[in-house]
Amino acid sequence: MQRETMVRDQIAARGVRDPKVLEAMRTVPRHRFVPGELAAEAHADRPLPIGAGQTISQPYIVAAMAEALELTGSERVLEVGAGSGYMAAVLSMLAREVRAMELEPGLVQKAAQVLAGLGCANVHLRCGDGALGWPEHAPYDAIVLSCAAPAIPPDLCDQLATDGRIILPMGAPGTTQELILVRKAPGGSRISRLMPVVFVPLR
Repeated sequence: MQRETMVRDQIAARGVRDPKVLEAMRTVPRHRFVPGELAAEAHADRPLPIGAGQTISQPYIVAAMAEALELTGSERVLEVGAGSGYMAAVLSMLAREVRAMELEPGLVQKAAQVLAGLGCANVHLRCGDGALGWPEHAPYDAIVLSCAAPAIPPDLCDQLATDGRIILPMGAPGTTQELILVRKAPGGSRISRLMPVVFVPLR
């Protein structure tokens, strides 16, 4: 019931229309990805702390980023800054394969336990520097940065397939950030500026 209300009032009401994204947001149990003492607030319209200075993103932002990627179910996706694993779980319902990277070992361990418990068999986690990507499984059809960067890390650009999409909050720490969608094409990339956002920085 809480997830249904969250989707209706926070996500669909703000313009997210992709039925696959809405269903993923209804299905993934968000409360499983937050610390136990915050479970009652899991569906609130804001980010929540998950430890190690990291957060689980606001539900609407997760849905908006997922929708912007226009996933059809056949894609291979890389997420940088996996945190709790919540975005990876949502993406697992929208893409063929998700590889997710997180710098904090403790968060990786917790996320792996939750994702395994939910049966997200198409999600693969790695502890490491997400700015370097996961090159041995490139190219990726879509790349998601769940953390802010002043520019797209070059290694991630190299690992994005032609006609692929990368979405990220762009901006330096302490400055206004903007959610950016970049489509890679042979004749040059196309950039769409989506909305102002606030994310923890890429480290």
